[in-house]
Amino acid sequence: MTEPLLLSPGGIEITPKMLMSMSISEKASICVALAPAMTRWLPFYEIHTPLRVAHFLAQAAHETDGWRTLVEYASGDAYDTRTDLGNTPARDGDGRMYKGRGIFQLTGTANYRKMGQRLGLDLLAHPILAADPEIAVKIACLYWNDRKMSPMADRDDLLACSIAVNGKNRRTGLPNGWVDRQARLKDAKKVLGIL
Repeated sequence: MTEPLLLSPGGIEITPKMLMSMSISEKASICVALAPAMTRWLPFYEIHTPLRVAHFLAQAAHETDGWRTLVEYASGDAYDTRTDLGNTPARDGDGRMYKGRGIFQLTGTANYRKMGQRLGLDLLAHPILAADPEIAVKIACLYWNDRKMSPMADRDDLLACSIAVNGKNRRTGLPNGWVDRQARLKDAKKVLGIL
């Protein structure tokens, strides 16, 4: 994949300060690493309008617990027999091995394989690479485009974006973390000056 310019034409510069202002995160190092990667890759994947960037940042801020982590807090044991994620039906540790990592929490053997192939990386042998900020941004951008989220963001449809990233609660019908995602979008719009 060709490396884009630091700031592609039409892109929005994302700074660590912008990300940190969206959260009370004590992990400034994550913001410092993610900001230039976002600045570089979001325009490359046509996530380049204020609304698209705002929705991307809102989902990313929620999924990373306010830029606190690029690795899921849970052990991954719950995914161990999830064949829908490409894991084996046996309790053999693949849930832990391929638990959520990155901005949008890449999860499951099949997803690690697919994204690794697309990026020319062996994510099956080295799953921790999915938590590398530069790679995490690329994976999130591919995920965004695979789910055709730009038109959702263009409509300012937070509900559709949120469901595309993390599904919805069967009981309520609302996306997981709905209230937080609403707050994160408001913060992202404020940071980008589009409120």
